[in-house]
Amino acid sequence: MGRKKRDETEEMLVRLFGSTSRPRILGLLINHPQQAFYQREIVYETGLSLQAVQRELKNLLHLGILKKRETKAKVYYQIDPSSPWFNPLKEIYDYAL
Repeated sequence: MGRKKRDETEEMLVRLFGSTSRPRILGLLINHPQQAFYQREIVYETGLSLQAVQRELKNLLHLGILKKRETKAKVYYQIDPSSPWFNPLKEIYDYAL
């Protein structure tokens, strides 16, 4: 996808979700549904600040969109395919891309 198309897609998703953080995080997790990410990975992959990532992860967990798994060293986050929000969100991202 070209840079202009990516920018237009991100702008559309920002308008839909009302923030830059939420669509970037959702895009990462929806496009890798079998993979769990820890916070710093999400920060690196999305280019967002740690504070923005923490805030959105908390919101998305509260909405039941994500799963959280804790180990001794890290906390992992993953999209929850059994969430009632998963298919509609996947359709939005499939359409946008």
